[in-house]
Amino acid sequence: MSTNSTEMGGAGSIPGLPVHATLYGYVPTKWVCALMIALFGLSMLLHIGQAVKFRIWWLFPTIILGTLSEVIGWGGRLWSSSEPRMLNPYLMQITTTILGPSFMTAANFTILGIIIRLLGPQYSWLSPRMYLIIFLTFDLIALVGQAVGGAKASLAAETGQDPTPGGNIMCYFIIVQMAAISLYTICASEFLLRYHFNKPVRRVKPFIETPSEQDETASDGVGSRTMDRGIILQLVGMGISTVFILIRSVYRTIELLDGWTGRIITTQLYFNVLDGACIVIAVYAINIFHPGWLLSDHARTMGRKPKPTVFEGDAEKTQDT
Repeated sequence: MSTNSTEMGGAGSIPGLPVHATLYGYVPTKWVCALMIALFGLSMLLHIGQAVKFRIWWLFPTIILGTLSEVIGWGGRLWSSSEPRMLNPYLMQITTTILGPSFMTAANFTILGIIIRLLGPQYSWLSPRMYLIIFLTFDLIALVGQAVGGAKASLAAETGQDPTPGGNIMCYFIIVQMAAISLYTICASEFLLRYHFNKPVRRVKPFIETPSEQDETASDGVGSRTMDRGIILQLVGMGISTVFILIRSVYRTIELLDGWTGRIITTQLYFNVLDGACIVIAVYAINIFHPGWLLSDHARTMGRKPKPTVFEGDAEKTQDT
């Protein structure tokens, strides 16, 4: 690595960074960066294949876009492994690795909305539709806020100003995202407990598709679906993904609060394990426990069960019987 002070450039420097130091406080390890690109790239290709196979198009603006962001981010770190004092790859990796998990949480919010609709909305304080609207809105706010903060920090760094205000904005909205994930986890846990103990918060009219379903739901009048193996496995995958995204959010919050030259942000091992490895586990959990085969057709329609077509003749026969 060259230590020529002209590599940094006055306009591209971060205030307080010595001329002999790197932007990271270390040189990113090349093989780790290459491994992460390979892992995220493979997960992205698998998610694309699974989305196309099962025709689950909402995966593209959520987890697929999230894995793409991670590929770009780790590509920036790989670039930095050869040019650790260059500003552009540094800014590229810090913004994309911060934004990527926001898209992934949107996928988990959507999956839980589907499960609520399948097991019984009566066990949830919010309807599946309102659940998605509220949590996806929080996620969108966090995403936009982090993007604004990242842009502000990048502009400050490029003009030789202090990027801390922009970093603080990113931190605030990571906290918003972390709060949304925590609330989502609480709501999911309460829903599952209410379902397990059959303690609905309200009564809803069940959708009756066949006489056999009518017999099954007549006993309690709530029309909930049995928690089968597919739903249980989907909950396992969603739980694993959520836990590791939450761990990563806690780490990035502490990292940014510690400052741009603090011990946490300048320790590569923390980033590789608490960000990179955690998000790898989170995305592969959904690859393995995929809604396409665990929730079948319900995943395509985000859990909305289509109403059956009733023909006039059929309706008359039903009335006669």
